[in-house]
Amino acid sequence: MAFFDLFKRKQTTPGSDGGSPSDAGRLIDRREHDRRNAQPGTRILVIDDSHTIVALLKRMLQQNHYEVLTAYDGETGIEIARKEQPNLVFLDIVLPGIDGFNVLRTLRRDPATKNVPIIMISGNAAATEQFYVQRIGADDFMKKPFARAEVFSRIERVLDENGVPRHAARPRTRAEAATPKAVGGV
Repeated sequence: MAFFDLFKRKQTTPGSDGGSPSDAGRLIDRREHDRRNAQPGTRILVIDDSHTIVALLKRMLQQNHYEVLTAYDGETGIEIARKEQPNLVFLDIVLPGIDGFNVLRTLRRDPATKNVPIIMISGNAAATEQFYVQRIGADDFMKKPFARAEVFSRIERVLDENGVPRHAARPRTRAEAATPKAVGGV
């Protein structure tokens, strides 16, 4: 058993939007339900400046037959994402040079990468940080240190019915909702 597997995380029921009050605080272990994996060969980009975190995630993901791409800074991560078109990105917030928030913004604005699901990673689990990450377009947030079960639970949350990672379209802001869209390109 890996060191990180010794820790259990409090989560709501996967796939629920916050869980019911009876589910609140209930420890969820992936072994309690059928595990859904992404399709073998799914391309996952890991962007983190910690060689330890990158090596750990790479090993976990390759054991499940995923193709893993790696970057140790934001600029390289953006280049790889544009060139290689991964199916999913794990993105650290604190990076040398351009930080994870700006990488996330850049990937969301680029037509080639705007629909790639992104799971943000941070050692800081501040509620304000999680709110900000989701507000600017992340699909999920994972706190370091993490267990193997949590990594695969986060992947499972972004899978569609065919086992393909999908970006969840964020709800429109009030300003966007108030602005009528032009019909017929006019």
